[in-house]
Amino acid sequence: MKTASVNGVADGVMPSAEEKFDAARRSAGSRAEAGGERRIRLLVFTSLYPNAVQPRHGVFVEERLRHLVDSGRITATVVAPVPWFPFRHQRFGAYSAFARVPAHEQRHGIQISHPRYPVIPKLGMNIAPWLMYRALLPVLRELQASGTDFDLIDAHYFYPDGVAAVRLGAALGKPVVITARGTDVTWIPHYRRPRAQIQWAAGRAAAIVAVSQALKDQVTALGVDPGKITVLRNGVDLDRFEPRDRAVIRAKLSLTGPVWLTVGHLVALKGVHIVIAALARVPDTTLLIVGEGPEQRKLRGLVEQLGLHARVRLLGAISHADLCDYYNAADVLVQASSREGMPNVVLESLACGTPVVATPFAGVSELLDTPEAGEIAAQRSDEAIAAAWLQLRDRAPTRAATRGVAERLGWQPVVEAQHALYAQVSLAAAGGATPGAEP
Repeated sequence: MKTASVNGVADGVMPSAEEKFDAARRSAGSRAEAGGERRIRLLVFTSLYPNAVQPRHGVFVEERLRHLVDSGRITATVVAPVPWFPFRHQRFGAYSAFARVPAHEQRHGIQISHPRYPVIPKLGMNIAPWLMYRALLPVLRELQASGTDFDLIDAHYFYPDGVAAVRLGAALGKPVVITARGTDVTWIPHYRRPRAQIQWAAGRAAAIVAVSQALKDQVTALGVDPGKITVLRNGVDLDRFEPRDRAVIRAKLSLTGPVWLTVGHLVALKGVHIVIAALARVPDTTLLIVGEGPEQRKLRGLVEQLGLHARVRLLGAISHADLCDYYNAADVLVQASSREGMPNVVLESLACGTPVVATPFAGVSELLDTPEAGEIAAQRSDEAIAAAWLQLRDRAPTRAATRGVAERLGWQPVVEAQHALYAQVSLAAAGGATPGAEP
């Protein structure tokens, strides 16, 4: 069988993405040993990024970036646009939060700008990337003029962010890497015009990252060359999320008996209503619900309707720093989503030694791939979730065994592969490759 050289083409066979990354990684290592490695300068472009008003919004993007920056081989400036809205009063709901987001802030030593862009609710979906591009082009040019230049644009979420980023890259002569993260490629492409724009952006991006194989398959189904797509899953901070003294934590939280935990934004697709219905099938078990969102009132009503008020605690938002205690207190994390990318909450739970019961959304088997990790329910229903819990309870994997699953999911290999990808893109750009022209 013919094989490809790690440095290029051998015997007429193109190297795989993994071979390219291995070559870039070795090249980067050689430069570092010689003391000649230059840090890659990223312009991170995404509307999915935490801010002072929404500290959990897009935290998975921030987590990856923090570990990249901590490696010492990446510098980053974040441009995280938010929709323009004139009123700050909370009676205007979620839109008022946008108005309260600061124009500039610093998080974990990283400088972040939150420029505004116009949004037309319900009517502007098709032109959202163009509106974002028009508003952000002067911002990026001003950044460059002030001395903050960058080697490439690192965009997260395909629509509208990724499409706008490719337009910006073409205008500024910068390559663009787009990361697909979930509904941007599983749901939005159901709409004809956004689908066409996603396909256009994918064709002109320098590289594409998918956080799971299932998402890579979704992008490939849009007609994108699979050789252009690299799977780089999310990682988990194994020092921050770890097994702790469960007895002490449970006593502090006044918990006894079996405990279920669900963590996430309270929206219908997360399926918390299904988890509550499943709890009604299992006696003497407590459910902790961490999160806020538009479904909160409905969920309270369902708890009362089913007579579960003594067994369900709606805890609201919990800081990322405090979540580890709740993972440790629980016997299982229950994830009943209809669709996901690569959910951080599953990684965090496993790292704390807590197994997971999940509905069979695409990609879940990539995480729950051993008995120690948990159970995948037969279908997305309360009956199936309850049955999966009983199977997991009877099997009773040790918390040490579950933590062992997470040991292979740390950030270091992700950082290495991501840096190699950036190095490859930067090298290609330096060699004269340019982003595609606008449509």
